[in-house]
Amino acid sequence: MPDRQLRAGHFAVAALAAFMMPMTAGAETIYVTNERDNTISVIDGATLAVTGTIKVGKRPRGILADSKFTRLYICASDDDTVQVLDLATGKIIGELPSGDDPEQFALHPDDRHLYISNEDDNIATVVDVETRSVVAQIEVGVEPEGMAVSPDGAWAVNTSETTNMVHWIDTAQQKLVDNTPVGQRPRHAEFSADGKTLWVSSEIGGTVTVIDVGTRKVIKTIDFAVKGVPADQIQPVGVKLTRDGSLAFAALGPANRVAVIDAKTFEVKDYLLVGRRVWHLAFNGDESRLYITNGVSNDVSVIDVGALEVVKSIPVGRAPWGAVVVP
Repeated sequence: MPDRQLRAGHFAVAALAAFMMPMTAGAETIYVTNERDNTISVIDGATLAVTGTIKVGKRPRGILADSKFTRLYICASDDDTVQVLDLATGKIIGELPSGDDPEQFALHPDDRHLYISNEDDNIATVVDVETRSVVAQIEVGVEPEGMAVSPDGAWAVNTSETTNMVHWIDTAQQKLVDNTPVGQRPRHAEFSADGKTLWVSSEIGGTVTVIDVGTRKVIKTIDFAVKGVPADQIQPVGVKLTRDGSLAFAALGPANRVAVIDAKTFEVKDYLLVGRRVWHLAFNGDESRLYITNGVSNDVSVIDVGALEVVKSIPVGRAPWGAVVVP
């Protein structure tokens, strides 16, 4: 596979591409968690520059917004809490009883039930965000990490890093009903927009597993090979899919690449060079841009999705981990 690097001649093209991006990107704001600074960097979508910094709890990692974009939820992992940030004021307005060491979470389509992965306790905690109360705690595998909720809200899934499984939770019963073995140390789970497939990254296994949701069986395991990069440095973490089901993007960790995958054939189309130790990804509203957090180089890479080109690197805080885009 080709390996696109930003050679000197590409900078002028990248600058022009950034200028010509759809105007809808200008209204957006990108929020990035910085693990080592205990902060969130605020990036303006029009200028692609950091315009503010928000102090939050210790070791912030997972971050997401509600469907109305009025609140952000932030996993303050070392404070054992999920913080609630009011987007109108930029202030923390409350905390949720998350359980120990929350790292990743997912919000149900009802905008009320938050499913949280508790790595230290081997459980998934379900919290009612309005009453700020625990609805359920569900035993899962050892070292739970990734969490996702299906578009129809019927399923919540959790990945366990040591058990190497996807755990299927029936949200109507708040009960674990099935397990699917995947590669070693699964880190992230992502449903396709139509809810028919689940994509799971396995960091140590070096693969992304595609699962049929109807049968909960594996239909494809995707391998990666980057020229000049040792296999043990290819460690997939974050995964994002376009809404039309045409492309998937996988962050390959210390390989410093984002893999571009044909989501219908499961073939790897390209590898895009980004910053060092790439963690997670976030689309903007019209999917013209993809924002990438790079935990060692302390920056955010911006990918022009139409051109499949990296067009910008934005310095942020120390050890950026998660990102969310708000229109």
